[in-house]
Amino acid sequence: MTQPFHLPDFYVPYPARLNPHLEAARVHSTAWARALGMLEGSAVWEQSDLEAHDYALLCAYTHPDCDEDALNLVTDWYVWVFFFDDHFLEVFKRTQDREGARAYLDRLAAFMPMDLADGFPEPANPVEAGLKDLWLRTVPAMSLPWRERFSESTRHLLDESMWELRNIDIGRVANPLEYVEMRRKVGGAPWSSGLVEYVCAEVPARVAHSRPLRVLRDAFADAVHLRNDLFSYQREVEDEGELSNAVLVLETFLGCTTQEAAELTNDLLTSRLQQFEHTALTEVPALAAEHHLSPDELAAVLAYTKGLQDWQSGGHEWHMASSRYMNERARPTRSVVLPFLPDGPGTAAALDLRSVCAPRAAELRRRSFSHVPFQKVGPCALPAFDLPFALSLSPHLDHARRELLTWCRETGLLEPQPGDPGSDVWDERKLVGFDLALCSAGIDPDATAEDLCLSAQWLAWGTYADDYYPKVFAATRSPGAARAATARLGSMIPVDPAAAGEPVTALEAGLKDLWARTVAGMGPSAREEFRAAVVGMLDSWVWEVDNATVGRIPDPVDYAEMRRWTFGSRLTMLMARLGHEGAGAVVPPELWRDGVVRSLENAAADVGCLVNDLVSYQKEIEVEGELHNHVLVTQAFFGIDHRRAAGIVADLLRQRTQEFVHVRDHQLPVLYEDRGLSPAAREGVRAYVRELEDWMAGVLNWHLSVRRYREEDLYPRPTGLATGSLGPVLGTSAFGMAAARLPRAGTGRASAR
Repeated sequence: MTQPFHLPDFYVPYPARLNPHLEAARVHSTAWARALGMLEGSAVWEQSDLEAHDYALLCAYTHPDCDEDALNLVTDWYVWVFFFDDHFLEVFKRTQDREGARAYLDRLAAFMPMDLADGFPEPANPVEAGLKDLWLRTVPAMSLPWRERFSESTRHLLDESMWELRNIDIGRVANPLEYVEMRRKVGGAPWSSGLVEYVCAEVPARVAHSRPLRVLRDAFADAVHLRNDLFSYQREVEDEGELSNAVLVLETFLGCTTQEAAELTNDLLTSRLQQFEHTALTEVPALAAEHHLSPDELAAVLAYTKGLQDWQSGGHEWHMASSRYMNERARPTRSVVLPFLPDGPGTAAALDLRSVCAPRAAELRRRSFSHVPFQKVGPCALPAFDLPFALSLSPHLDHARRELLTWCRETGLLEPQPGDPGSDVWDERKLVGFDLALCSAGIDPDATAEDLCLSAQWLAWGTYADDYYPKVFAATRSPGAARAATARLGSMIPVDPAAAGEPVTALEAGLKDLWARTVAGMGPSAREEFRAAVVGMLDSWVWEVDNATVGRIPDPVDYAEMRRWTFGSRLTMLMARLGHEGAGAVVPPELWRDGVVRSLENAAADVGCLVNDLVSYQKEIEVEGELHNHVLVTQAFFGIDHRRAAGIVADLLRQRTQEFVHVRDHQLPVLYEDRGLSPAAREGVRAYVRELEDWMAGVLNWHLSVRRYREEDLYPRPTGLATGSLGPVLGTSAFGMAAARLPRAGTGRASAR
């Protein structure tokens, strides 16, 4: 069969190595699968199927250094997870038995007890029997935090089978952001990273959920999945009619040829690998210093990082060798021997210089670091912004405007502060021109006067902080000072507001005041979750300072995901949700963690982020020398001008809006049925959806109403301007929803629609 495209040159800087215990793992895994009932008589596999899959070869490539017992155990885990996938297909996907599938998946959680003394139910099928056996053999060697992480990733892997079941036969190709998010859920690579810990080293629990470790896991997962999509395109898309493939996603989104889409998929794979390297070499050392990791803890993190690297190279080699994949005319990854490199025994780890020096990979890295700031670019041609959500404004808008001006005066945000040379960020005229209360009035049209005032004050604090960080820390290339300031801000928001530190800057004073008033009606767990969201946003601003310091345009996936934090979206979603939990808790807490709800939230958040980046492009790139903008990131990745990049970003905005509507109209109703939600709980979710719609409409209205992004606003004349006619806008921070549904002080309740 003719291949639909030529495989591109892959960036594989480290050659794969093969574990010497491969044959022993093959023999062991076959015997284990038969003993657990996975082969003859299972109606899923015969021995010939298992031999053809050769999961032992996969594991021997991806875990080259472990001993025989560890390789056997890891291979058994992969046999089990692939058998589960095929078993679920036969029993539930083909029959569309959603009710039976949910009961089946819920029961599997009982076979992963944190304490083995709690025991197990009696297994009813090979999947349950295999999970019980593997859990008993694996968890004694690992800590409780690892057990919790691995159990969670296993549940996510299993639960996302419901996502696939809900979406069978809908005939819809995902947009690129949606696809990356979805592929992590169903692809299994995040789960694989947990087994890397078992084989190599368990990461310290206190940093396991930090950004550097999270990015290492996510970049690893994305690269694994993108590589698989390239090798499996012919089988999945042409033979099986599969729609979940990155090549097809880009081919459809960009309207390009299959070959062009394959090259771009490989570029994204390369970018994710380079993100992995950047994180390992820059963020991991900073993490070690910040958290004072001991030598043993740092060694564990580095061993884990190397384990992920080994998996990446081994997985590539397995795809090259397997008859399951399209690998004709693929370039071998053996190392190049040059006169100045060592040769002979012991040199197998030499770099594959042809992969390292692949022209496209080198060009992609060059573009990430070669942007010249403050170039004259002019404005973007804005799209129609056709959002299908009606705008409403609060009748308390004028009252909120007056109260906001008073609060900012009293807090000290409107004048330079002694001892803080960068605090001359705003003055009263600028604040009036911002009209931040207008944003609050649009995103929370049903708020009480008190709630709207608090909303606008959160919005003002966040916008001030978002202006302050680039001016004081990014422009001076002072990431250490940014971290110190962030730590100080963190001390203003303890779970118990009475334990807050004494503020020394206006920024600290404002946050302390808002925190105390906002969390007064929250319980301890809600306060902890809320605090984590605020800290995550603060840390994301430090991430921007780090990139500015080295002049690096972010990787597109990392940027899109961090943009939700820098824009305040993560915090805003939590604020809206906590309001519902406080209002009678009719929505089961676990529903907010469901993948369908997360997809809805991410789509809404991205709409706001994309709107801001399109409208603010000239201000950020030409006037401020900014590196963090969807249009600029798109320019750098594709190597195109900003006009074409803006068109791609506008298309992505349109598709993320359509995705929100699709999830709202098609996936949520199925989720209601699968979860058996009560009428009251369903209405609680619908109310939350309406709040997200208000937020998108309010954010768009605010951006298009503010006189800040026009040419005359960027280069204003010094005379003839009325107070309030001009001023910076929200910029790169969208506290809109964060302020939109803040629980009322003393009640913990959000305003009702």
